[in-house]
Amino acid sequence: MPAMNMIQALNSAMDTMMSRDPDVLVFGEDVGYFGGVFRATEGLQKKHGLTRCFDAPIAEGGIVATAIGMGAYGLRPVIEIQFADYIYPAYDQIVSEAARLRYRSAGDFTAPITLRTPYGGGIFGGQTHSQSPEALFTHVAGIKTVIPSNPYDAKGLLIAAIEDDDPVIMFEPKRLYNGPFDGWHENPVSPWARHPDSEVPDGHYVVPLGKAKVVREGADLTVLAWGTMVHVALAAAEHAQVDAEVIDLRTLVPVDIETIVASVNKTGRCVIVHEATRTSGFGAELSAMVQEECFYKLEAPIARVTGWDTPYPHAFEWEYFPGPKRVAEAMQRTMNGKG
Repeated sequence: MPAMNMIQALNSAMDTMMSRDPDVLVFGEDVGYFGGVFRATEGLQKKHGLTRCFDAPIAEGGIVATAIGMGAYGLRPVIEIQFADYIYPAYDQIVSEAARLRYRSAGDFTAPITLRTPYGGGIFGGQTHSQSPEALFTHVAGIKTVIPSNPYDAKGLLIAAIEDDDPVIMFEPKRLYNGPFDGWHENPVSPWARHPDSEVPDGHYVVPLGKAKVVREGADLTVLAWGTMVHVALAAAEHAQVDAEVIDLRTLVPVDIETIVASVNKTGRCVIVHEATRTSGFGAELSAMVQEECFYKLEAPIARVTGWDTPYPHAFEWEYFPGPKRVAEAMQRTMNGKG
């Protein structure tokens, strides 16, 4: 089984689906001849032709609107928004059209579109290349929200998204494109080739949407994380010397509440970790769900470790980024019965 980084796994997913289904096509800014700013679509235009992998103008609203029309007429477009920070001009089309099309047409039309976009920090991208806007979409009925943490899941989740008959947004942690990152930024970069989740099958397989994965079993507390924060949580558990059970949600909507409840009922404690700003982040929704479902099993207040309620700072990247030290401190507070 070949070892792939996340970019190669995403490319393999699109190539696999374009080879299997002539209705699948790929477009976005610089995704054709250039192969995308991160090279996730490299070689697809050459292999599948100009009509199935092509460049779009710098007009995010137009890209999404075009994809919605294509989907309504039976195609399965996979579109790329170059950075999640630039998704906002397309927000009305995503929310008012793509997410509502099935409901508004009483099921006569659907929007089987997949929207890929790199998100998150850890690359010194500053306020315009580091945002984590996933909570803006988890709030909207009719959209599935997916965030992988490794190459194997990235390919399987993207294939599942493309095959889904409703709109799916995949936020791709760009800090993980070329290797896992545990938040210890002083350490040398580690490539995916040394990680077991870099073993990615060549052909078709699916990681089901709405199914979380327990990546580390433990008895002391439960950590809920996604994307880069999965690796940070694993490093924090080691740093804090806490027997933490770490859950990679993989899909935020629909969320795998059964796996979450089973774990928190077992451990009695919960720490939620995400890069996005704290106020109204998806961690708040998770905290409410855990409180509602596990109240009588909780031994300590639910803790959240997040980005701060500020624009993403360039100069203070690692003060903003929820690193393993900050997560470990939250784990220790939770073990002592404090939030």
